[in-house]
Amino acid sequence: MLVKTYGCAVFGIEATIVTVEVNISNGVNFFLVGLPDSAVKESQQRIQAALKNNGYKIPVKEITVNMAPADIRKEGSAYDMTIAMGILAASEQINPEKVSEYLIMGELSLDGSLQPLKGVLPIAIEARKHGLKGIILPKQNAREAAIVDGMDVYGVENIKEVIDFFNEEVELEKTIVDTREEFYNQLMSSDLDFKDVKGQQNIKRAFEIAAAGGHNIILIGPPGAGKSMLAKRLPTILPPFTLQEALETTKIHSVTGSLDSNEALMSSRPFRKPHHTISDVALVGGGAFPQPGEISLAHNGVLFLDELPEYKRTVLEVMRQPLEDRKVTISRAKFTVDYPASFMLVAAMNPCPCGYYNHPEKDCVCSPGVVQKYLNKISGPLLDRIDLHVEVTPVNFDELASSENTENSESIRGRVIKAREIQEQRFDNMQDVFANAHMESKKLREVCQIDGASVTLLKTAMDRLGLSARAYDRILKVSRTIADLSGSENIEAAHIAEAIQYRSLDRENWAG
Repeated sequence: MLVKTYGCAVFGIEATIVTVEVNISNGVNFFLVGLPDSAVKESQQRIQAALKNNGYKIPVKEITVNMAPADIRKEGSAYDMTIAMGILAASEQINPEKVSEYLIMGELSLDGSLQPLKGVLPIAIEARKHGLKGIILPKQNAREAAIVDGMDVYGVENIKEVIDFFNEEVELEKTIVDTREEFYNQLMSSDLDFKDVKGQQNIKRAFEIAAAGGHNIILIGPPGAGKSMLAKRLPTILPPFTLQEALETTKIHSVTGSLDSNEALMSSRPFRKPHHTISDVALVGGGAFPQPGEISLAHNGVLFLDELPEYKRTVLEVMRQPLEDRKVTISRAKFTVDYPASFMLVAAMNPCPCGYYNHPEKDCVCSPGVVQKYLNKISGPLLDRIDLHVEVTPVNFDELASSENTENSESIRGRVIKAREIQEQRFDNMQDVFANAHMESKKLREVCQIDGASVTLLKTAMDRLGLSARAYDRILKVSRTIADLSGSENIEAAHIAEAIQYRSLDRENWAG
């Protein structure tokens, strides 16, 4: 008897339906075909033990299992349940009529219990597109799948529950999640706040501009000046997730298996802070079986690179293309995978190895030329792609000891949201452009027109600082954001002047 069941294969952050065809005929053998990897091939032993321990068995006949389409590699142990249900239905141990109406996935333990899966959200989305009635999967993943409406989602703990369900001996409980209610209830919850930061008004201003326009920012200053503290609070002033952004980001975290089992849908922007020993593959993604890297896990959020010069040069250089294109392409001999990587880069570094170059009170003990050599660890092209360069100075005692209340994140976020709303109207007819930092050159010339005084000011700065054409574009984008924050329709000379000061730490102006 021939029976079809359905599973799913995940490539990048998209899924493809896999049809598992099981045919049982006379003979004694077990064939598993359709480009399975070792973990899929080992499913026979897991299925056999799981069924035996629950009062069922694989029939002693010739069993042929084909996983179609056969030109796509099937990876992992998540097809155990799909194959097991196909074998039971083909051998008429369960009712075969309902099996093909559901997408069934889960890794089997030898006692028949189920282990959680990765990539459940894209799997559930693909199941709905395919017109399946529902999805049956491990209970730990049920809430994640249930945010996709229009489909029955059943979370189970043991294979016996699924067998009894198809034999109509028990009714499984549907998992229901009100996506919008859960999303909006958890929105804007954070223990961090900018009111905890004493002093540093100019740095807070720079972060406000960065958040309003989606700009990258680098902080350079001595140890203990508050660089990390400020960076960690950036997500608290970013505009809240839209539902579409939340779904996009959740899909990426679902594929890597890093989604909290109690969290059906991500409601806060990701803040990723990889250690400086990270490899280039771990940062941008890849591997023999490609997985998203840190820059994709930071999609729609913040990537914080602390102690920037301590990262390997090759690791930093692979970020150059994703910073421009806001996506990363992983190419292999037989396939190519695209991962979204629209993130804000926040970098922090000391000005020199000892940390005290240009310190107002402490002397730098680095030998001549060391400061420039330290900065040279960061390439010019990478610094060019960072819009705001900010020097962080130590906070004095009076500011630290002050009991005066400082502005909180909610107030700053209000201004950021207003500026983003202006940009949304500006780019409403452009796909994948939501902030000033995302503008292409053609749109830049249209929305960043400046008067004669601003042109003269910008030309002087370009000559003195030795800025590149890319830096010129970045200054215009930042000045457009500053104008949006002030509610100005036109870019004025004051906006240009403020934007230029955020390029003052370019290479030519550093270390004398």
